[in-house]
Amino acid sequence: MRSGAWQGEIMEIEIIAKKENQMLDRTEVTFKAVHQMEGTPKREDVRQMLSGLLKAPVERIVVDSMDSEFGKMETFGYAKVYKTKDGAMKIEREYVLVRNKLKEKKVAEKKPAGGSASAAAGKKRVVKK
Repeated sequence: MRSGAWQGEIMEIEIIAKKENQMLDRTEVTFKAVHQMEGTPKREDVRQMLSGLLKAPVERIVVDSMDSEFGKMETFGYAKVYKTKDGAMKIEREYVLVRNKLKEKKVAEKKPAGGSASAAAGKKRVVKK
């Protein structure tokens, strides 16, 4: 154990590096998750375990990336713990917030194809032989 570790039933998390980023009001954490009984852990499970280990609410933790090697039962990752949830919402990219279930994915509305279909129906197609 280096900085701290959390051992659950299926997975163990170890903090490898921890750095304070005062400009962005967050703590940046590099971690290693060892998971003997399952594949790559779910982002939500990692957030829960980091929450217990770092004593921070889950809604302020953003797991940015996780990387597993084929055949190994360990995953290395990078997470950020913000001082406030609003800070995370202002700074983080939208797709990262969606992955961490802090924001709902925007669904684009499809426009009916009526306008372009009627214009195409009025044109005749000429085939040259």
